[in-house]
Amino acid sequence: MHRVVDLKVLYFGTPVVLIGTRNPDGTPNLAPMSSAWWLGDQCMLGMNAASQTTQNLLRERECVLNLPSSDFVAAVDRLALLTGSPVMTPHKIEKGYRYEPDKFAAAGLTPLPGDVVAAPRVAECPIQLECELLSAEPFGIDTQATAHTVRIMRAHVADDLVIPGTQYVDPVGWDPLIMKFCEFFGDSTQLHPSRLAGAWRMPHPATRPLS
Repeated sequence: MHRVVDLKVLYFGTPVVLIGTRNPDGTPNLAPMSSAWWLGDQCMLGMNAASQTTQNLLRERECVLNLPSSDFVAAVDRLALLTGSPVMTPHKIEKGYRYEPDKFAAAGLTPLPGDVVAAPRVAECPIQLECELLSAEPFGIDTQATAHTVRIMRAHVADDLVIPGTQYVDPVGWDPLIMKFCEFFGDSTQLHPSRLAGAWRMPHPATRPLS
């Protein structure tokens, strides 16, 4: 049996990405997102058109896609309602965002320089993908979102995730942090209460307030 449902959220389950970009003053910016998909050596990123990350991407034409494992869910959640822009949209104000110029410190993460881009890598992420921006197009009817296409120019992978003698990631050893309907999962288990789910008033029985 099925029922017709007016779904409020369509995040069925995608890997969390921490996007490293560079601010206008050269300082590092870090933003979590989960609207990403890969094909070949390219990736499409869906983001709010007014976000600091979008503005940085359009200006610098590069970024680093840092993929956290499920072990770092708490650090990612600390970034969930932070923005690198001192000017916030009404939407972000309503959701409870606050301006934070040093997101790496706020999350307890460590920036590393890229090899081929100026954008920062995250030392704690076992997979780091240095990228160039190929295109950016309005996405959706109201054009409040932008679809960015980036090309991966260099991939950094933790030694213990590479299958010996190959250029492949071990899918058994790799446990990515997944966002599913605004909640954090790893290895099919809910890991941590999500600030984002609270901001969106997701009616999950397992959701509880953070201290």
